[in-house]
Amino acid sequence: MPKPEIHPKWFVAAPVLCEGKTLCSIGSTKPQLQLDVWLGNHPFYTNSQTPVGSQGRVERFNKKHGLQKKEN
Repeated sequence: MPKPEIHPKWFVAAPVLCEGKTLCSIGSTKPQLQLDVWLGNHPFYTNSQTPVGSQGRVERFNKKHGLQKKEN
């Protein structure tokens, strides 16, 4: 039996919420858990990723630092 005064209160069915929707219930020391990102709204899993454009990075770097492109 745990000592009565040193352990946090245990919530057997704490709801896990994301965007106001209950995803599931789990045991926790907090009465409810709030998530910002989960499997259902993460861009990687919902195929809504936007590709990061890497074209022109070298040119922008050279222009920013005043470097000339060397020609052979």
